[in-house]
Amino acid sequence: MRHVDKVITQRLDSGVPLVGSVSQYIISAGGKRLRPVLLLLCCGALGYQGDQRYNLAAVVEFIHTATLLHDDVVDDSALRRGHATANAKFGNPASVLVGDFLYSRAFQMMVEAQSMRIMQVLADATNVIAEGEVLQLMNMHNAALDEAGYLQVIRSKTAKLFEASARVGAILSHATAAQEEACAEYGQALGTAFQVIDDVLDYTGDAAVMGKNLGDDLREGKTTLPLIAAMQRGTEAERLTIQTAIETGEVGMLDQVIAIVRKTGALDVAQAAAHAEAQRAIAAAERLPAGPHTDCLVQLATQLLARNH
Repeated sequence: MRHVDKVITQRLDSGVPLVGSVSQYIISAGGKRLRPVLLLLCCGALGYQGDQRYNLAAVVEFIHTATLLHDDVVDDSALRRGHATANAKFGNPASVLVGDFLYSRAFQMMVEAQSMRIMQVLADATNVIAEGEVLQLMNMHNAALDEAGYLQVIRSKTAKLFEASARVGAILSHATAAQEEACAEYGQALGTAFQVIDDVLDYTGDAAVMGKNLGDDLREGKTTLPLIAAMQRGTEAERLTIQTAIETGEVGMLDQVIAIVRKTGALDVAQAAAHAEAQRAIAAAERLPAGPHTDCLVQLATQLLARNH
């Protein structure tokens, strides 16, 4: 990861000062760097040690960072990872345009891998992520969204880049078709579990630990799994309360909504869904060659369920 951070710093260099300022601001704000980690672990599990893994790990982090810049503008978010968002600090126009720079820089870098297959995987993933963002936008304040619709959004918006990161690690390693599919399934399952836990934390987390405001999902009108499960399991009056909160984005109702989510056992439903996805990831990892990197993939899926930010 030190090598990856070095590549990130080098490739953020731009002759336009504002591009460098905004890029450095959001990249240096922290983050878990899970997608590059995933790519490196899959390379390690499959025996690839070439330098191109650092370049492509930086590529997936740039794609992810570009989506964050655009997301925060769309969601009008003010806080991420405990810091003011780039749009809050630099304004919406700068955030959108620097997000565009990061996308285009990522595509410049993926050309260097000289692999049409890798370019296809990352180009397709970027397109699916954009579709997922639009799908989420269409579903804002839609209290009728069901679990299948919710999963479609998060598999596109979040899990797809996890899946692509793991798959690229396998392609770089000249893995067998079965090993590549195991990596891709691991990434998709891990990304899905990651997002479900993220949605649970919006109703159970500590804002100081999480680095974002509790109730942001409700304010934005996002119908997430805890709310879907609570509406299914609650009384008619409780269902109407949550429906109203989603449709109006009224954060003043957050305490009521949290009480209903807890009372109905909706958090247990969401946790169980995340656990099932984590188990699917572990089963996929166990199809890879045994070794410390594969052990890390299993451990990562296990620890994901216990995260608090």
